[in-house]
Amino acid sequence: MTRIPSVDEILVGYMNGVFPMDVDGHVGFYSCNPRAIIPMDGFRVPRSVRRGLRDTAFEIRINSAFERIVDACGGPRHDGEWLSARLGARYIELHELGIAHSVEVWHSGHLAGGLFGIALGSLFTSESMFHRVSNAGSAALVACHAHLTLQGYTLWDIQMTSPHTERFGAIEIDEDDYLRQLAEALPR
Repeated sequence: MTRIPSVDEILVGYMNGVFPMDVDGHVGFYSCNPRAIIPMDGFRVPRSVRRGLRDTAFEIRINSAFERIVDACGGPRHDGEWLSARLGARYIELHELGIAHSVEVWHSGHLAGGLFGIALGSLFTSESMFHRVSNAGSAALVACHAHLTLQGYTLWDIQMTSPHTERFGAIEIDEDDYLRQLAEALPR
């Protein structure tokens, strides 16, 4: 295994448009071209999701169970493991510094889903999400958008699209456009 980047190195990476992943025991920095974002003014909630959210009593919390969200997002997945325990520990450090945040979806007193990401200036970069209950992942996206809008975020980076995020308005932009929007979103 290789050395894991420091919190400062990870932050510099985000400010330069790259993100860390632990792949095959090596923590490196990666970028996507094209890059996926959810435009703040282009977010939409599919009709079927609206119905599902109305029919399920979810409670939304922010930053109340960050470590549990990271743990649930980590480990082996169908597309490989990128969030190892050691990289997860760095995100917990970033949370303790007030830079990493979670959106949690609770159902009947249990953690049903959620997401976490990094906030810098008016950039929020979603790192990972999970769900254990139907519609909990969708609820996390809807709640995250509402929170980001309320807080004045301008760039919501999701790195890569999926059929699920495309339903909510995710689009791909080229690297130059992403870096321009990133520069506008970062603190000056």
